[in-house]
Amino acid sequence: MSSDLIGEFAHQPSPSRKKNDTDSRGNRVIVIAGPTASGKTRLSIEIARILGGEIVSADSVQVYRGMDIGTAKATLEERMKIPHHLIDICDLSESFNVVQFYELATQSIRETLERGHVPIVVGGTGFYLHALIYGPPQGPPASAEVRQKLEEDMEKFGTEALYEKLSFLDPEYGQTINFRDKHKIIRALEIITLTGKKVSDFPKGNVPNRPKDFDFRCWFTYFPKDILFSRIEMRCDEMMAQGFIEEVEGLMELGLRENLSAAQAIGYRQCIEFLDSPRSDEDWEHFVWEFKKASRRYAKRQFTWFRREPLFRWVDLDVHGYQKTFEMILQDYESRY
Repeated sequence: MSSDLIGEFAHQPSPSRKKNDTDSRGNRVIVIAGPTASGKTRLSIEIARILGGEIVSADSVQVYRGMDIGTAKATLEERMKIPHHLIDICDLSESFNVVQFYELATQSIRETLERGHVPIVVGGTGFYLHALIYGPPQGPPASAEVRQKLEEDMEKFGTEALYEKLSFLDPEYGQTINFRDKHKIIRALEIITLTGKKVSDFPKGNVPNRPKDFDFRCWFTYFPKDILFSRIEMRCDEMMAQGFIEEVEGLMELGLRENLSAAQAIGYRQCIEFLDSPRSDEDWEHFVWEFKKASRRYAKRQFTWFRREPLFRWVDLDVHGYQKTFEMILQDYESRY
């Protein structure tokens, strides 16, 4: 982001906030979400620089060391200037789930506030952000193996077939969800598989009331899909030019395949398939096409997810631009309400 992008705020020094300043703002936490390739990282870094903030990543794959290019991590230089949390905290041999994210993210936010700094949560993993705001989900942690099998079944047999299976196993819960809600269907079948219990047997949680611990100021920044898809395709090309394939080759030697969650991440899954192929020109074209298609589909799912999140204010970057969006977020943070 260029220096002229942030207008009148560009020349303000990064404030050193006293603890009572933070308290007067009700333990406010800025949350910046949005689809892939919407510029969340750059926006968050500028806001952190002006407010004296620290960034907490809400990305399910950036936690892994070495998965850099394909996850579009902030650069080392950017992380040296602005403190970042929940990036590069796991090896590929380790698993990571939403409950761990909730605990570590909450801890990072509290410690940031205690230092008199502003927590800025940034990411596009809607499931993680929902858990941070409303509390972790009930039931067992996710299983990459079970999840992969269910996703394969859904792709093979269709969403309605798995919904019918869920309704047979747990008719009470089946009546509470939409038969097209792939995420809830898969999660419910995962819980049943792992525990042998019905979802409706678990205590009800995740009631969408505003949390008491923190005052979350949530934003969903985006471009219209035609512009966004063009940006996504450009980002995929840039990743390839930056050495994405070489990154995946190195990670495979470190055990990427064995971490089913990481190996299924957008781009990495398609790249592994390409590396397993004869690597002909046709294989290359297929890889690039599938990489871009999977990224577009992920962006669509992000739009769908955040439409169900009532605390998020949507900002069209094509209409407002980065500078206006930047000012809106700062003004909301500094407001008395």
